[in-house]
Amino acid sequence: MLDRRLHLHLASWLGQWPAGPGLHVVGSHRRARPAWDGRLRPAVAVTSDASTVLSVAPDRVAAVRELARRPGAPLLPALPATVGQPHWAVHDDVFRWSTAPAPLPDAGEWVAPTAAGLPSWLRLFDRPVLVARDDRGRYLAGVGTKRHDAYGHELAVGTAPAARGRGLARRLVAQAARRVLDEGAVPTYLHDTANAASARVAAAAGFPDRGWRSFGVYPP
Repeated sequence: MLDRRLHLHLASWLGQWPAGPGLHVVGSHRRARPAWDGRLRPAVAVTSDASTVLSVAPDRVAAVRELARRPGAPLLPALPATVGQPHWAVHDDVFRWSTAPAPLPDAGEWVAPTAAGLPSWLRLFDRPVLVARDDRGRYLAGVGTKRHDAYGHELAVGTAPAARGRGLARRLVAQAARRVLDEGAVPTYLHDTANAASARVAAAAGFPDRGWRSFGVYPP
């Protein structure tokens, strides 16, 4: 049975969940409003075992449905132009979530994203970020939380090149996931299908690959 928090997250984030077999193009006003980082996400989709829900702005539903009906026409290459952003990128990711993070020891502390010494990507977040530092206070690795809605919080992790191979990323992801669950939401984790290192981090932190995917049109 699908976790209730995940069900509510997908219904909120996409505009509809669940759906029957096949591809379902649905309209959501969220695709026309800035996301967690102030930028648009004009197309977002999640594919489960047998169905795909593709969420676009209401005024783009008809055009995307027409694109999807074209025999033999690949959907993803034409999707950016069809949702009004021809020069934006298509992301094709593994979609993971966890209700039982791995029991790994904590590795970091929660700090403001404006704290000194953080990489620029962590400064995009408007809430505390989880950071591991060395004994001299230098940044080693960090996790930011993308709060898509009240039910689903996506984790993003990065490690400084010199600190890789120590298991910090998996420990931080598991630690952040426990906090998300304590807050009443479900932690999600997305990574490119070709990113083997991120896949290993996710699996070790307690985010199994259930065969789900996510794709969408994001700013370059």
